Amino acid sequence: MDSIRYRLSFPAPHTHYMEVRADIPTAGRSDVELMMAVWTPGSYLIREYERHVENVAAADESGTTLEVTKTRKNRWSFATGGARQIVVTYRVYGREMSVRTNWIESGFALINGAPTFLTLADSQVRPHEIALTLPSSWSRVMTSLPPIAGSPNCFRADSYDLLVDSPILAGNPAVYDFEIDGRLHRLVNEGDAGVFDGARAAQDLAVIVREQHRFWGTVPYNQWVCINLMTETGGGLEHADSAVLMTSRWATRTRKAYLGWLELASHELFHAWNGKRLRPSVLGPFDYEREAHTHSLWVVEGITDYYGDLLLHRAGLSTRDEFLASLSDKIEMLQTTPGRTVQSIANASFDAWIKHYRPDENSPNTAISYYVKGAVVAFLLDFEIRRVSSGRRSLDDVMRAAYGQYSGARGFTEREFRALVEEIAGTSLDRFWSSALEGTGELDYTGPLESAGLRFRIPSPEAGRTAGRATLGAVTKIDAGRLVVSQVRRGTPAHEAGLNVDDEIVAIDEFRVRADQLENRLEQYVAGDRVAVLVARRDRLLRVVLTLGPEPLKAWQLEVSPPAIPSQQAVLEKWLAPTRIPGHPG
Repeated sequence: MDSIRYRLSFPAPHTHYMEVRADIPTAGRSDVELMMAVWTPGSYLIREYERHVENVAAADESGTTLEVTKTRKNRWSFATGGARQIVVTYRVYGREMSVRTNWIESGFALINGAPTFLTLADSQVRPHEIALTLPSSWSRVMTSLPPIAGSPNCFRADSYDLLVDSPILAGNPAVYDFEIDGRLHRLVNEGDAGVFDGARAAQDLAVIVREQHRFWGTVPYNQWVCINLMTETGGGLEHADSAVLMTSRWATRTRKAYLGWLELASHELFHAWNGKRLRPSVLGPFDYEREAHTHSLWVVEGITDYYGDLLLHRAGLSTRDEFLASLSDKIEMLQTTPGRTVQSIANASFDAWIKHYRPDENSPNTAISYYVKGAVVAFLLDFEIRRVSSGRRSLDDVMRAAYGQYSGARGFTEREFRALVEEIAGTSLDRFWSSALEGTGELDYTGPLESAGLRFRIPSPEAGRTAGRATLGAVTKIDAGRLVVSQVRRGTPAHEAGLNVDDEIVAIDEFRVRADQLENRLEQYVAGDRVAVLVARRDRLLRVVLTLGPEPLKAWQLEVSPPAIPSQQAVLEKWLAPTRIPGHPG
């Protein structure tokens, strides 16, 4: 089938625009319709990318102008006049700094497929070729797409799906290449300014890659490209043969920040198997114009989040305490989110399109993250499988079996994944599914903690002395010099008393509270004190009387129990030990 051929150019990149020319084959039809995706796989929100497209025009090969009619928000119809090929031109504005959108500036351009390329709306699989004309100050283009031989900065995607799944970075990035198991891997750093330690990051990324290859026992890609942008923002997005990460150029300077970067890189790499090849059946082939609902995003993201951290530890790049602290943070985040008693993880997955990517001040009261609860559920499921199989099987075995069985074109259904878990475990897990996936009750951590000799850390005496510290129970922010309530969670004094989001806190007990002095003021009180808070609500002064609550203690920090017996220690060691698969090198 004839290719669609694109030419991207950046005549004035400082204006954040790129020019697109698309040569569209018509197969002799009198009119053709082009569409633009309205969302990006892996980021479940309708984003209306077409809002950044302008000046759509068309001509035949002789240059004769053709009629263009917009037929939907993201579709355009073109009268071909019988031409076998038409030339469509348009401009795309790109200044949204995220892993899923376009960013164009004088120094570089991050080009994602969904918000860039119009394609024929006939659902036919056809090749798409891309050529880039770079500004003179830019030196290279990096993408996982295969290059077209003999044509600099030209690449080919065998389908629109692959085109959307292959981000492009153009500019002057620093590139670190390494080979693992005969596959080329690239760490592509943009904006490091000599601060981000690329050589160290590439060396450690190679260790992560090797451990994940061992875990899965198979490598699904010919090359993998990690586009790592130092934009002082955050986030990551997986692709079949690549990933886009955003971080700080200072991320390699402190242990905490660097560990966070390694965890992010490990998470996105794990997606090359889980999420891209092994996936719920509704997540591909995609309908790029409509939502794709599934109850199984906890598998795609939650299990990936669990293993991203676990395999980082198994690779020797985090200590036991660091891994347990990371897992503890997820447990604490879940257990301190009131929405855990309102929304199940299955529903959180299904409603990602309307909730997860559109949080507001009330979201913690009504919803939970399928990333966070998914990782915690994966931890509990892992140990449940180990328990019922007397230590012979684990979630590791489930993931490898699922990949072998469902990583093809069809994917898995929710019922099929659960059935495979039960097959590996050797018993029914109906009670677990009902509680952990479909329920909103509290999760039971007893089994994993007892079997592995873990416990939640007992608060220190020092923490006990501060347990009486007072709190309003509201999250605040400083806005233009004003102390403003930004979030009120259920079950807090602020919620019970009627303190509202957007209230400006002016005074407590008739004494003014300056924007940066709330914490100091609350130190003058203890939990149980009754106070009158003067607030300005839409410029009207009101008094809200409430009883101050105790500042919550960190009660969900995992640690190895000192009296752990040898059998518990053996379970712990087996869980955390580097992956060993017979027949796999290393």
